[in-house]
Amino acid sequence: MRFVLATANEHKAREIEQILHALDVPVELVARPTDVPDVDETGATLEENARLKAVALCDATGEPVLADDTGLEVDALDGAPGVHSARFASPGPGARPDAERNTDKLLALLEDVPDDRRTARFVTVAIARFPDGREAAAIGTVEGRITRERRTSPTGEGFGYDPVFEPEEGRGLTFAEMSGSSKHEISHRGRAFRTLADGLRIMAALDETHEGE
Repeated sequence: MRFVLATANEHKAREIEQILHALDVPVELVARPTDVPDVDETGATLEENARLKAVALCDATGEPVLADDTGLEVDALDGAPGVHSARFASPGPGARPDAERNTDKLLALLEDVPDDRRTARFVTVAIARFPDGREAAAIGTVEGRITRERRTSPTGEGFGYDPVFEPEEGRGLTFAEMSGSSKHEISHRGRAFRTLADGLRIMAALDETHEGE
């Protein structure tokens, strides 16, 4: 199957490609066309935003689309930034994502929060949308905590909030200190797209069955 990637974020696109390649999923991924405008992410949930992007790109290209939306939920901030994670430091219409400012704001808000209350989770909703309206969706979650300062390594492949997120299963490393393959094994995006891949395999098998009838 051939899919257009809805994301214009090169880091996310590379991760999705790496995750699906490691699964040996028979899909061809196509970069989002440069002439397709940004989609206003006005949804109240990650799923709504992922679907907005999937539908918009599907309508614009006439091809199947892979879209996702990710949020960081911090317990001490009552689940914020959540659905507003990408534009946490600069909310409002037309605002551009700024990872450095987002992380600065997060660390400032948590400055006086003790270590045992810095729990958080990453959540990704991934959607495969087809021009005929069919859809497959999946969710992936990883629990962890917010560190007190950025931690990266020369071999790390993290981006966004990764330098300050230490997953429970990360053996004391932040996502930005891990290799891409190590991160994908336990990450929210890895889990979401592995589940989505299973759904796509089932859909493909059903299509083959119907064609043979």
